Amino acid sequence: MSSQLISSSPTITEIPTPKLHSRSHTLSQRTQIPLHVYKHPAAILLELSTSIKEVYQILPHIIKSNLYTEHLFQTKLLSLFCNHGCIAEAARVFEPIQDKPEVLYYTLLKGYAKYSSLHEALLFFVRMKVDNIKPVVYNFTYLLKVCGDKGELRRGKEIHGQLIKNGFSSNVFAMTGVVNMYAKCRQIEEAYKMFDRMPERDLVSWNTIISGFAQNGLAKLALGLVVKMQEEGQRPDSVTLVSILPSVADMGLVKMGRSIHGYVLRADFEGLVNVNTALVDMYSKCRYIGIGRLIFDGMKRRTMVSWNSMIDGYVRSGYAEEAMAIFEKMLDEGVEPTDVTIMGAARACADLGDLDRGMFVHKLSDKLKLGTNVSVMNSLISMYSKCKRVDLAVDIFKKLRGKTLVSWNAMILGLAQNGRVNDALNYFYEMHSRNMRPDTFTMVSVIPALAELSVTRQAKWIHGFCIRSCLDDDIFVMTALVDMYAKCGAIHTARKLFDRMNERHVTTWNAMIDGYGTHGLGKAALELFNEMQKGVMKPNDVTFLSVLSACSHAGMVEEGLSYFTSMKKDYGIEPGMDHYGAMVDLLGRAGRLNEAWNFIQKMPIEPGINVYGAMLGACKIHKNVELGEKAANKLFALNPDEGGYHVLLANIYATASMWGEVAKVRTTMKKKGLQKTPGCSVVELRNEVHSFYSGTTNHPQSKKIYAFLEELGNKIKAAGYVPDTSSIHDVEDDVKEQLNSTHSERLAIAFGLLNTSKGTPIHIRKNLRVCGDCHTATKYISLVTGREIIVRDMQRFHHFKNGTCSCGDYW
Repeated sequence: MSSQLISSSPTITEIPTPKLHSRSHTLSQRTQIPLHVYKHPAAILLELSTSIKEVYQILPHIIKSNLYTEHLFQTKLLSLFCNHGCIAEAARVFEPIQDKPEVLYYTLLKGYAKYSSLHEALLFFVRMKVDNIKPVVYNFTYLLKVCGDKGELRRGKEIHGQLIKNGFSSNVFAMTGVVNMYAKCRQIEEAYKMFDRMPERDLVSWNTIISGFAQNGLAKLALGLVVKMQEEGQRPDSVTLVSILPSVADMGLVKMGRSIHGYVLRADFEGLVNVNTALVDMYSKCRYIGIGRLIFDGMKRRTMVSWNSMIDGYVRSGYAEEAMAIFEKMLDEGVEPTDVTIMGAARACADLGDLDRGMFVHKLSDKLKLGTNVSVMNSLISMYSKCKRVDLAVDIFKKLRGKTLVSWNAMILGLAQNGRVNDALNYFYEMHSRNMRPDTFTMVSVIPALAELSVTRQAKWIHGFCIRSCLDDDIFVMTALVDMYAKCGAIHTARKLFDRMNERHVTTWNAMIDGYGTHGLGKAALELFNEMQKGVMKPNDVTFLSVLSACSHAGMVEEGLSYFTSMKKDYGIEPGMDHYGAMVDLLGRAGRLNEAWNFIQKMPIEPGINVYGAMLGACKIHKNVELGEKAANKLFALNPDEGGYHVLLANIYATASMWGEVAKVRTTMKKKGLQKTPGCSVVELRNEVHSFYSGTTNHPQSKKIYAFLEELGNKIKAAGYVPDTSSIHDVEDDVKEQLNSTHSERLAIAFGLLNTSKGTPIHIRKNLRVCGDCHTATKYISLVTGREIIVRDMQRFHHFKNGTCSCGDYW
């Protein structure tokens, strides 16, 4: 019906009716309402109306013509109002009616159940009983569906009782509704009990219980029911397949998925869009993304869910670029994305680190008015964080209303991943102050942030918080705690936690092995790895990287070479760039520089920055100018904007007294505007972090610190310390000593000694490798002061005690 027709008509009697006469005659045959009522144009228009706007346009003509007292108009109006969710208007039509037929009660109850609250629906159901209206079976199914959707188990049980009381306990339709309600209320055992008691079960009943098991995470049992339904003579239909395919995907049962795919072809279901979409999703989640794409490309018609499944499949499989290609193809075909699409595209951009396309996705979400959609905003927070624009992520987070735990987790993780550790912790404290209960994901975001600070006191606090939050049995939280304690220098505490764990993931083993390695405890690392090999847990590529690094830090060259061979030969793990870098580091630290260089030349992949970086570092340790130059030139080509490599080469030249070459390197750095990363050391004292940079005097205790350092310098010289100033030139010897003595770690150590009591260990964290002179000086400082000094540099831990270091001067 055209609304334009009504608006242009001066009176309803002028609306032409001849073409609709046959329709009105058919209507009159179906009821006892007089024929003149059906012939009225308003009746015909009301019968044909499809929107609430059209109903409101006709309503004045019905009232004017005094037709609203006719049952036909009352029934039709009530039905239209209910179907369009206008329950208050439907009730106003319902109440004045005399001698209300039962069908009006049923219609209004359905409207209440679908569009109003469960409370209102139940009140009207009670009203029906008061008015002596006997309920029919679908009255109960409407109410049961609402209870299931809203998780109202108690009310659902009450309706179940009424259903039994009214004699519908053997009705297949009614009991299927009961099964569905219990399943959606997470009472799957009760649901199956009801299903098992049904005297007869149709295909819908089977589909309901199978879907219930699948949606409650019981994929294996759901698959078993599909077998059982066929044994009882029921043939799975498209609904069955769409219900069961997600379970197949969750369990990674691609063979079974292929069998179901074969059934789809034999049953001639391959033309159904929902079945094809479920197959695309199944193959994608089982890492057979190519087959998923073939099905997707062969679909004659695609729904929004089909596009979303393909995008999500590519992202899950690590093909972010292909995901964006599908997303762009979808837009080119004029398909309007949904919130799920935007989230998938944002994840792809995050994986790619593609800020430009990420910002396009953000603008598109604004155009679609998704700015209040919390899930979409959460995905954008993660995207901007991974694209190194955490400032934009913070802007979204601050403006976001209705923040969920996922929002806080995304923001905390984003800040931690971008090096803003203190901000991440502050957000965690704020979240806690707002009574937002953290979950596992929160803790595995916060704990690594604390690990980066390397502050034992805070590590103990967060451990206690995990215990109070009942998260200390979670395998992922415990793994993060093991890693944190190891990175805070408390390697023995880390091992105690490791030993207490009832269950360990491969990442747990990796964290402990890596912890031993960074502390220079290579033997302990290899013993633990051997223990892992004897169990059921299989090592992965990260495990072998940790093992190789442990061998490198401990100088266990032959063992490292053996494990490098074993990882491919015995475990089928192809070495990656990091493994090759670790091997070069292993050989280089041991002074086997020519062997390390030959190893690089024979690599099956193009060597990367970390490989040549390890080579250059080894050349610095062992003062090899020739190979140092070769490695440096490769690094300059791969990363011309990094000043650190130029500094290392200059130091190699300086050690060899090649001052002219030193000058050339410094001139090159000046022309290119390159700078060395300034050394920074931090020490935590009474809940406050103090940062020190080499030679700076901006700390409130600077005068006291420098005076103490001078005094300390005299004491360690008396104990046998001889300064190493070989890498410094163009200044007098006493100035060289002064420059070395004001390195950031010495300032931090002096501050720690001045502000803590005797016997208290000093914990220092430095952003660069500890220089040789400072390493020697710190050994003597630990001797003359009787203090344990723990220094974590960019590569490992050094435990200085009684004039020795845990690294054995091998670092």
